[in-house]
Amino acid sequence: MSEAFVLEAQSRNDAGKGSSRRLRRLENKVPAVVYGGTADPVSISLEHNPFWHQLQNEAFFSHIVTLKIDGEAQDVLLKDLQRHPAKDIIMHADFLRVDKNQAIVVQVPLHFINEESSTGVKMQGGRVSHQANEIEIRCLPGLLPEYIEVDMAEVEVGQVVHLSDIKLPEGVESVALSHGEEHDLAIANIAIAKGGSDEEESEAAPEAEGDSAESKD
Repeated sequence: MSEAFVLEAQSRNDAGKGSSRRLRRLENKVPAVVYGGTADPVSISLEHNPFWHQLQNEAFFSHIVTLKIDGEAQDVLLKDLQRHPAKDIIMHADFLRVDKNQAIVVQVPLHFINEESSTGVKMQGGRVSHQANEIEIRCLPGLLPEYIEVDMAEVEVGQVVHLSDIKLPEGVESVALSHGEEHDLAIANIAIAKGGSDEEESEAAPEAEGDSAESKD
């Protein structure tokens, strides 16, 4: 993990929708909760703008975050995020405490590489289609990858890339595959692009010109 994310937060004793609305409107803060581990859940608040800024980095969602509550640091993962449906406003967040010695389950984004130069696209005129943009993995916190690469270089038209085709880092496993081969989900494929070919379009062009000439007569 190359990034280091740190958030400052304050504990709060008030609860309920009314207090959450006041935090957002009057103080420009985000109500949140921290749970998990052996400690009780704790209600907190975070400054909205610094939090929103960190969320613009895709890596934030699959990294261990250092959350400093009243100055006391603990390792957490962002588990849930509620956004305003029409505005760039974070409404609420849930953080899960993590233990470096206990495996965690996280959704990690997929990064597809070599798509345009793949056999199916460059040599066979196909088009890449994604069936998933992230996968659920299990690993120790210290082994958590920022993303998983899916190399499309050798994929041909008609070929489907499955979970089992992805090379996972050492110590990382697919949650779905841990349940059996029947959960080997499709991740991407290359298919023939829809629509007519260039030859069909060129053949249709003279006909269109002929129709136009007849209409002028």
